[in-house]
Amino acid sequence: MGTASFRILLVDDFEPWRHFVASMLMTKPELQVAGEASDGPEAVQKAVELKPDLILLDISLPTLNGIEAARQIFKLVPKSKIIFLSQESSEDVVQEALSTGASGYVVKMMAGRDLFTAMESVLDTSSEQRQLGSLDGKPSEAAIQAD
Repeated sequence: MGTASFRILLVDDFEPWRHFVASMLMTKPELQVAGEASDGPEAVQKAVELKPDLILLDISLPTLNGIEAARQIFKLVPKSKIIFLSQESSEDVVQEALSTGASGYVVKMMAGRDLFTAMESVLDTSSEQRQLGSLDGKPSEAAIQAD
């Protein structure tokens, strides 16, 4: 990932989960948690305010769900990239989430294994490493879309 520093916005309504992810991110010196949000409207507001490089976004958020929040964020802060980090693993939800323009989707249960891989391929656009979903039609743990 080089020496560049990437600013990340963490969005999840469950505070202990945000702390867990933040502590994972802190193990990588090039990743900086720029802010946190606990619901959809706050996610949109913080995205506009902080203009993060990457937003880790949950889907089941109070007030405004992650998919709707992503649509608004892309209108207002088109340069920010989004990876959904959700416990939802149904194909329909994954497809709808990725249809917002998000760069990736990681199932929470697999975050320990897949999150950094997903983030590296999204943030390091020169990287040839792309995971392209699963071939058997089931949602893969980390589905990445190249721009």
